[in-house]
Amino acid sequence: MKIKNNKKIGLALGGGAVLGAAHVGVLRALNEHNIQINFITGTSIGAFVAALFAFGKTWKEIESIALELKWMDITSITLSKYALLSNEKLGELLIKHIGNRNIEDAEIPLAFIATDISSGEKVVLDTGNIAIAVMASACIPGIFKPIEINGKMLVDGGIAENIPVKTIREMGAKFIIGVDLNAKHTYQKPNNILDVIMNSFHFLIQKTDKFQTKKADLLFQPDLSKFNGSDTKYVQELMEKGYEEANEGLRKSFRKTTGSLN
Repeated sequence: MKIKNNKKIGLALGGGAVLGAAHVGVLRALNEHNIQINFITGTSIGAFVAALFAFGKTWKEIESIALELKWMDITSITLSKYALLSNEKLGELLIKHIGNRNIEDAEIPLAFIATDISSGEKVVLDTGNIAIAVMASACIPGIFKPIEINGKMLVDGGIAENIPVKTIREMGAKFIIGVDLNAKHTYQKPNNILDVIMNSFHFLIQKTDKFQTKKADLLFQPDLSKFNGSDTKYVQELMEKGYEEANEGLRKSFRKTTGSLN
Protein backbone atom coordinates (compact mmCIF):
# COMPACT_ATOMS: atom_id res chain seq x y z
CA MET A 1 0.00 0.00 0.00
CA LYS A 2 1.18 3.50 -0.87
CA ILE A 3 -0.50 6.65 0.40
CA LYS A 4 -1.15 9.55 -1.96
CA ASN A 5 0.41 8.18 -5.13
CA ASN A 6 3.79 7.15 -3.74
CA LYS A 7 4.67 10.59 -2.38
CA LYS A 8 7.59 10.82 0.01
CA ILE A 9 6.11 10.11 3.43
CA GLY A 10 7.16 11.87 6.61
CA LEU A 11 6.34 10.80 10.16
CA ALA A 12 6.24 13.46 12.91
CA LEU A 13 6.22 12.03 16.44
CA GLY A 14 5.08 14.36 19.23
CA GLY A 15 6.13 14.59 22.85
CA GLY A 16 4.24 13.25 25.85
CA ALA A 17 6.65 11.57 28.29
CA VAL A 18 5.59 7.96 29.02
CA LEU A 19 2.60 8.38 26.68
CA GLY A 20 5.21 8.08 23.94
CA ALA A 21 4.86 4.30 24.18
CA ALA A 22 1.84 4.81 21.89
CA HIS A 23 4.31 5.70 19.11
CA VAL A 24 5.43 2.08 19.07
CA GLY A 25 1.88 1.00 18.27
CA VAL A 26 1.80 3.51 15.42
CA LEU A 27 5.01 2.04 14.00
CA ARG A 28 3.47 -1.41 14.20
CA ALA A 29 0.41 -0.30 12.22
CA LEU A 30 2.54 1.41 9.58
CA ASN A 31 4.55 -1.79 9.20
CA GLU A 32 1.45 -3.94 8.84
CA HIS A 33 0.10 -1.62 6.13
CA ASN A 34 3.46 -1.73 4.30
CA ILE A 35 3.99 2.02 4.54
CA GLN A 36 7.56 3.14 3.98
CA ILE A 37 8.68 6.17 5.97
CA ASN A 38 11.08 8.41 4.02
CA PHE A 39 11.60 11.12 6.66
CA ILE A 40 11.11 11.16 10.41
CA THR A 41 11.11 13.86 13.06
CA GLY A 42 10.50 13.73 16.77
CA THR A 43 10.15 15.91 19.82
CA SER A 44 10.91 14.80 23.39
CA ILE A 45 9.94 11.11 23.77
CA GLY A 46 9.09 11.24 20.05
CA ALA A 47 12.76 12.02 19.42
CA PHE A 48 13.84 8.91 21.33
CA VAL A 49 11.49 6.65 19.34
CA ALA A 50 12.37 8.36 16.05
CA ALA A 51 16.08 7.84 16.70
CA LEU A 52 15.69 4.11 17.28
CA PHE A 53 13.51 3.72 14.18
CA ALA A 54 15.74 5.82 11.91
CA PHE A 55 18.73 3.67 12.87
CA GLY A 56 17.03 0.47 11.82
CA LYS A 57 15.22 -0.76 14.91
CA THR A 58 11.94 -2.48 14.08
CA TRP A 59 8.73 -1.73 15.95
CA LYS A 60 9.12 -5.08 17.70
CA GLU A 61 12.61 -4.23 18.91
CA ILE A 62 11.47 -0.81 20.10
CA GLU A 63 8.56 -2.49 21.87
CA SER A 64 11.01 -4.66 23.82
CA ILE A 65 13.03 -1.60 24.81
CA ALA A 66 9.89 0.24 25.94
CA LEU A 67 8.59 -2.68 27.99
CA GLU A 68 11.82 -2.84 29.96
CA LEU A 69 12.02 0.91 30.53
CA LYS A 70 11.45 2.39 33.98
CA TRP A 71 11.53 6.05 35.03
CA MET A 72 14.73 5.54 37.02
CA ASP A 73 16.39 4.02 33.95
CA ILE A 74 16.45 7.42 32.25
CA THR A 75 16.92 9.81 35.18
CA SER A 76 19.44 10.57 37.87
CA ILE A 77 19.79 13.20 40.60
CA THR A 78 21.79 16.27 39.60
CA LEU A 79 23.49 19.03 41.56
CA SER A 80 22.62 21.54 38.84
CA LYS A 81 20.98 24.80 39.90
CA TYR A 82 18.76 24.54 36.82
CA ALA A 83 16.86 21.32 37.53
CA LEU A 84 16.08 18.45 39.88
CA LEU A 85 17.29 15.64 37.62
CA SER A 86 19.53 14.80 34.68
CA ASN A 87 18.45 12.71 31.69
CA GLU A 88 21.96 11.55 30.84
CA LYS A 89 20.79 7.96 31.29
CA LEU A 90 18.42 8.46 28.36
CA GLY A 91 21.41 9.22 26.16
CA GLU A 92 23.28 6.22 27.54
CA LEU A 93 20.30 4.00 26.77
CA LEU A 94 20.25 5.20 23.19
CA ILE A 95 23.97 4.54 22.81
CA LYS A 96 23.45 1.04 24.20
CA HIS A 97 20.96 0.20 21.47
CA ILE A 98 22.29 2.02 18.39
CA GLY A 99 25.83 3.02 19.31
CA ASN A 100 27.47 6.41 19.73
CA ARG A 101 26.34 7.73 16.36
CA ASN A 102 25.65 11.01 14.60
CA ILE A 103 22.21 12.05 13.38
CA GLU A 104 23.38 12.35 9.78
CA ASP A 105 24.34 8.64 9.79
CA ALA A 106 20.71 7.51 10.16
CA GLU A 107 19.19 5.18 7.58
CA ILE A 108 16.17 7.51 7.31
CA PRO A 109 16.59 11.33 7.17
CA LEU A 110 16.07 12.43 10.76
CA ALA A 111 15.68 15.59 12.82
CA PHE A 112 14.78 16.51 16.40
CA ILE A 113 13.29 19.65 17.89
CA ALA A 114 14.66 21.47 20.93
CA THR A 115 14.08 24.96 22.36
CA ASP A 116 16.67 27.63 23.13
CA ILE A 117 15.73 28.52 26.70
CA SER A 118 17.40 31.93 26.37
CA SER A 119 15.33 33.06 23.38
CA GLY A 120 12.42 30.62 23.11
CA GLU A 121 13.39 29.88 19.52
CA LYS A 122 12.99 26.48 17.88
CA VAL A 123 16.23 24.65 17.25
CA VAL A 124 16.26 21.88 14.64
CA LEU A 125 18.89 19.26 15.42
CA ASP A 126 19.79 17.33 12.26
CA THR A 127 23.54 16.89 12.68
CA GLY A 128 25.84 15.93 15.52
CA ASN A 129 25.77 13.40 18.31
CA ILE A 130 22.41 11.67 18.43
CA ALA A 131 22.41 10.91 22.17
CA ILE A 132 23.08 14.54 23.10
CA ALA A 133 20.43 15.76 20.65
CA VAL A 134 17.75 13.42 22.01
CA MET A 135 18.61 14.45 25.58
CA ALA A 136 18.13 18.10 24.56
CA SER A 137 14.82 17.44 22.83
CA ALA A 138 13.52 15.51 25.87
CA CYS A 139 14.76 17.95 28.50
CA ILE A 140 11.55 18.91 30.33
CA PRO A 141 12.19 22.34 31.94
CA GLY A 142 12.48 22.28 35.71
CA ILE A 143 12.86 18.51 35.77
CA PHE A 144 15.92 17.87 33.61
CA LYS A 145 19.14 19.85 33.41
CA PRO A 146 19.37 21.84 30.14
CA ILE A 147 21.74 20.54 27.46
CA GLU A 148 24.30 22.86 25.88
CA ILE A 149 24.88 22.48 22.14
CA ASN A 150 26.85 25.01 20.07
CA GLY A 151 26.72 27.56 22.87
CA LYS A 152 22.93 27.32 23.24
CA MET A 153 21.20 26.08 26.39
CA LEU A 154 18.51 23.73 25.09
CA VAL A 155 15.37 22.28 26.67
CA ASP A 156 12.37 20.25 25.53
CA GLY A 157 11.29 20.95 21.96
CA GLY A 158 7.64 20.77 22.98
CA ILE A 159 7.76 24.45 23.83
CA ALA A 160 8.61 25.39 20.24
CA GLU A 161 7.15 22.60 18.08
CA ASN A 162 5.77 19.59 19.89
CA ILE A 163 4.58 17.82 16.75
CA PRO A 164 7.20 18.70 14.12
CA VAL A 165 4.99 18.75 11.03
CA LYS A 166 6.43 22.02 9.66
CA THR A 167 9.99 20.78 10.12
CA ILE A 168 9.42 17.49 8.31
CA ARG A 169 7.78 19.26 5.37
CA GLU A 170 10.84 21.49 5.13
CA MET A 171 12.96 18.32 5.02
CA GLY A 172 11.16 17.26 1.82
CA ALA A 173 8.20 15.13 2.92
CA LYS A 174 5.16 15.45 0.62
CA PHE A 175 2.68 13.43 2.69
CA ILE A 176 2.90 13.91 6.44
CA ILE A 177 1.62 11.63 9.18
CA GLY A 178 1.50 13.29 12.60
CA VAL A 179 1.07 11.68 16.02
CA ASP A 180 -0.44 13.88 18.75
CA LEU A 181 -0.33 12.23 22.19
CA ASN A 182 -1.94 15.11 24.07
CA ALA A 183 -5.08 16.05 22.10
CA LYS A 184 -7.40 13.67 23.95
CA HIS A 185 -5.40 13.34 27.14
CA THR A 186 -6.90 14.51 30.43
CA TYR A 187 -4.88 15.01 33.57
CA GLN A 188 -5.48 13.70 37.06
CA LYS A 189 -4.75 15.28 40.43
CA PRO A 190 -0.94 15.34 40.83
CA ASN A 191 0.64 12.89 43.24
CA ASN A 192 4.02 14.62 43.51
CA ILE A 193 6.16 17.51 42.28
CA LEU A 194 6.99 15.60 39.12
CA ASP A 195 3.31 15.38 38.20
CA VAL A 196 2.80 19.08 38.98
CA ILE A 197 5.60 20.15 36.61
CA MET A 198 4.65 17.71 33.87
CA ASN A 199 0.96 18.59 33.98
CA SER A 200 1.77 22.29 33.77
CA PHE A 201 4.14 21.72 30.87
CA HIS A 202 1.66 19.62 28.91
CA PHE A 203 -1.19 22.08 29.46
CA LEU A 204 1.03 24.61 27.70
CA ILE A 205 1.81 22.48 24.68
CA GLN A 206 -1.73 21.08 24.41
CA LYS A 207 -2.97 24.50 23.36
CA THR A 208 -0.41 24.87 20.57
CA ASP A 209 -0.52 21.31 19.21
CA LYS A 210 -3.80 21.87 17.33
CA PHE A 211 -2.20 24.66 15.30
CA GLN A 212 0.94 22.67 14.55
CA THR A 213 -1.00 19.69 13.24
CA LYS A 214 -3.25 21.55 10.80
CA LYS A 215 -0.82 20.88 7.95
CA ALA A 216 -0.60 17.13 8.59
CA ASP A 217 -2.15 15.01 5.83
CA LEU A 218 -3.01 12.25 8.27
CA LEU A 219 -3.19 12.78 12.03
CA PHE A 220 -3.37 10.17 14.77
CA GLN A 221 -4.71 11.32 18.14
CA PRO A 222 -5.11 8.25 20.35
CA ASP A 223 -7.31 8.61 23.41
CA LEU A 224 -4.79 8.31 26.24
CA SER A 225 -6.96 10.05 28.83
CA LYS A 226 -6.76 7.30 31.43
CA PHE A 227 -2.96 7.11 31.48
CA ASN A 228 -0.44 9.03 33.59
CA GLY A 229 2.44 10.56 31.68
CA SER A 230 4.99 9.53 34.30
CA ASP A 231 3.76 6.00 35.11
CA THR A 232 5.51 3.24 33.16
CA LYS A 233 3.34 0.34 34.32
CA TYR A 234 0.82 0.81 31.50
CA VAL A 235 3.32 0.83 28.63
CA GLN A 236 1.79 -2.24 26.97
CA GLU A 237 -1.69 -0.70 27.02
CA LEU A 238 -0.34 2.55 25.62
CA MET A 239 1.23 0.71 22.72
CA GLU A 240 -2.06 -1.04 22.01
CA LYS A 241 -3.93 2.28 22.03
CA GLY A 242 -1.45 3.73 19.55
CA TYR A 243 -1.82 0.69 17.33
CA GLU A 244 -5.64 0.74 17.38
CA GLU A 245 -5.81 4.44 16.52
CA ALA A 246 -3.24 4.21 13.72
CA ASN A 247 -4.66 1.01 12.24
CA GLU A 248 -8.15 2.46 12.02
CA GLY A 249 -6.84 5.78 10.71
CA LEU A 250 -4.87 4.05 7.97
CA ARG A 251 -7.84 1.92 6.95
CA LYS A 252 -10.02 5.02 6.62
CA SER A 253 -7.34 6.88 4.68
CA PHE A 254 -6.87 3.97 2.35
CA ARG A 255 -10.59 3.77 1.61
CA LYS A 256 -10.64 7.45 0.72
CA THR A 257 -7.62 7.30 -1.58
CA THR A 258 -8.13 3.96 -3.30
CA GLY A 259 -11.54 2.67 -2.34
CA SER A 260 -9.94 -0.61 -1.33
CA LEU A 261 -7.87 -2.17 1.43
CA ASN A 262 -5.80 -4.20 -1.05
